[in-house]
Amino acid sequence: MRIHRALACSVAFVSVCALSGCGAIPGFGDGADKVTVWLMKDSASDDFVKRFVQGFEKEHKDVELDVRIQEWTGIGEKITAALKSGDAPDVIEVGNTQVPQYAASGGLLDMTLESLRDWGSDAWLPGLAQPGNVDGMQYGIPWYAANRVVIYNKDLFGAAGITRPPKNRAEWLADTAKLNSGSAQGIYLAGQDWYTLAGFVWDEGGELAQEDTGDWKGTLDSPAALRGMQFYKQLQALGRGPRNADEATPPQADVFAKGKVAQMIAVPGAAKAIQKANPRLADKLGYFPIPGPTDARPGAVFTGGSDLIIPRKTAHRAEAVQVVAALTGEKWQTDLATTMNYVPNKSTLAHTVEGQAGTAAMARGAAQGRATPNSPQWAAVEAENPIKPYMTAVLEGADPKQAAKTASDRITTLLFP
Repeated sequence: MRIHRALACSVAFVSVCALSGCGAIPGFGDGADKVTVWLMKDSASDDFVKRFVQGFEKEHKDVELDVRIQEWTGIGEKITAALKSGDAPDVIEVGNTQVPQYAASGGLLDMTLESLRDWGSDAWLPGLAQPGNVDGMQYGIPWYAANRVVIYNKDLFGAAGITRPPKNRAEWLADTAKLNSGSAQGIYLAGQDWYTLAGFVWDEGGELAQEDTGDWKGTLDSPAALRGMQFYKQLQALGRGPRNADEATPPQADVFAKGKVAQMIAVPGAAKAIQKANPRLADKLGYFPIPGPTDARPGAVFTGGSDLIIPRKTAHRAEAVQVVAALTGEKWQTDLATTMNYVPNKSTLAHTVEGQAGTAAMARGAAQGRATPNSPQWAAVEAENPIKPYMTAVLEGADPKQAAKTASDRITTLLFP
């Protein structure tokens, strides 16, 4: 087996044998088919990758895996170039929302048959599966997910007499208003946290953009999307988050760590930053899924994570499919989820993370997960992001419908190929 790390400006090959010198690699050169796999930096620990490679090669003695770890910086251009050249690796990890842009090149293998027949695609998390499906063909196979939850300060909840997390929006607003007292903020919600807004829009039945007879159009000005923005405005007012900045400016974990913020919306991993800044909060943090409009289910959330794709021109199609099947199957999904605190790719595997409070809350929300619009041009929208100034305008008193129309028109322009 081989595990390689590719650096941003140069490629440094670090094989497993480098740990004990440059001896021969077991299995290499004995006639086994070498399957090259690109995984992204920090998506999986070195120990997980080693376990997987060893386990896979033991079960598939005619296959040698050559795993190369890639940097996120510049990966889009690198994958696009590889697909065009015909000299791509056999399996590639990509961001779930990136699948449409690679599928547009015509260079991906359609795995619809395997998905329906062998892999139980009906149980996949929608936020991973939907962006991997382009024009009815499944090019991206869900690997792992992560999404936002509400991180809360147990002491502040207790002081306010709140004994359990809210189960719906009405309770959430009422609890947050109670928590927003004196020097404490009920919630720290920056004005341009557009991923959180997206969830509220989806809960109302709206969309950020929709396809109409082959053309994509921004739809933030629909009645449903406007209701989502109205709820965001109500919630954001129950704290002192900046109206003209996103959650990174300043880093919301640093604000929360001061001990005067009752809630923030983030992935559970943000707790590490909170605890680093204020170790006294280590045992004071709790988690719950973002509440939905009713008790029936949690609110919709944007699902981040990764899918696996196979280049259409791979010389090792059968072997590449076997690798994808293994990585996305129950055994290695359970291992990856418990090792990395991820949400597994199927709702039926959510029980595997029940012992991890933050991840368990994330998994409950992931069942209502969504992804950004499935347009190959969506990256251009995120690069400019007209949604952010729209949100600030509404929070500062602009007419919501007019501001939404301006943002929607810009999204439409950016989505036009």
